[in-house]
Amino acid sequence: MNLKLFKKTLSVSFKWLLICTVVGVLSGSASALLLVTLEWAAHLREGNPWVLGLLPLGGLLIGLGYYYYGKEVEKGNDLLLEEYANPTQIIPLKMAPLVLAGTIITHLFGGSAGREGTAVQMGGAISDQFTRLFHLEPSDRKTLLIMGISAGFASVFGTPLAGSLFALELLYFSKFNLKSIICSFIVAYIAYFTVEIWQVQHTHYSIPTVPSFLSLTSLWILPVSILFGLAALVFARSTHLWSTLFKKHITYPPARPFVGGVILAIALFLIGTTKFMGLGVPVIFDAFSNPSDSADFLLKILFTGFTLGAGFKGGEVTPLFFVGATLGSALSLVVPLPIGLLAGMGFVAVFSGATHTPIACTVMGIELFGLESGLFIAIACFIAYFTSGPTGIYQSQIVKGPKHLFYKKLKIRKLDHF
Repeated sequence: MNLKLFKKTLSVSFKWLLICTVVGVLSGSASALLLVTLEWAAHLREGNPWVLGLLPLGGLLIGLGYYYYGKEVEKGNDLLLEEYANPTQIIPLKMAPLVLAGTIITHLFGGSAGREGTAVQMGGAISDQFTRLFHLEPSDRKTLLIMGISAGFASVFGTPLAGSLFALELLYFSKFNLKSIICSFIVAYIAYFTVEIWQVQHTHYSIPTVPSFLSLTSLWILPVSILFGLAALVFARSTHLWSTLFKKHITYPPARPFVGGVILAIALFLIGTTKFMGLGVPVIFDAFSNPSDSADFLLKILFTGFTLGAGFKGGEVTPLFFVGATLGSALSLVVPLPIGLLAGMGFVAVFSGATHTPIACTVMGIELFGLESGLFIAIACFIAYFTSGPTGIYQSQIVKGPKHLFYKKLKIRKLDHF
């Protein structure tokens, strides 16, 4: 009996290790392709400002593509969350090429968006195909979706530990089994190293100066973290608001990104700067050493919420990094904490508040900036998490735990819109 049990355990372990390896390699390769193409798009856009005029056409192409070929995958990240909570049908593989093409078009022509949503959707679509291949049960399918989210996030940001925790924390309303946890970590590292093998570089940030936590200046952590949480709240509500307005006033879906593209192109042309287009990584990087303009974080919220609400594709996380880093950087003019530390705290804290994932964001901060700033980052992430309101960027996310109980106790109803 023991020998049979051992053989069965070995067989199951080998099967899941094989799945982890294939999902990790494919998801990591997809993220590597995404990173390379987004860098290409950014260089082409910066060198040819006239492409901004093609943003409405790009929006129309995205709208038509999803309307005629991708209605069932249009929900994006929310579809992954819904399928995890209530498994009904396998996510079509076409989600991956559709969101990849849509994201490249969005960035190439000047839309303000991120990349994590694309990587996560590609990872989720790839991993879910193994449900059919191995005839897996619904509980095993949940493990596959966790793996897809973990692989996509870890590979696109170069943070494998945070990526695995992000997938688990994002979906922790459901009970996990040990297999899901182990697979989440394994696939995250495989996807991360796959990007390294492809020799695709991630952006590196640093916090050069970290004061003593016991100094009086540390008292400033509380008010600035509350501001980070409020910024996350405004970001999440902004995206939902624009989406609702477009759906209410424009009934033909492909016309939404076209009209949105016209308005965006005019607005971006009038402000006379490109720093709110695309990811905004150069602005984020600069925020760690030079004070940002006080309106930068608000304008990024506006342009990103409008871009995604109109139906363009991409993600929210890198724009959240932009919002947090520039807000923290701007606060350095009045808050007696190092500019790099404030930018780094905002970088992950706004993300924490908008996604309800303070643990993953704390770990991500440590992975990116080092252990020295870990305590500052952890406090900022948890305060922002509690002060960002009950609704995050993912409308289908089921929020439980301390934050849910906190707002339920205050009898604050969950609102999806302003």
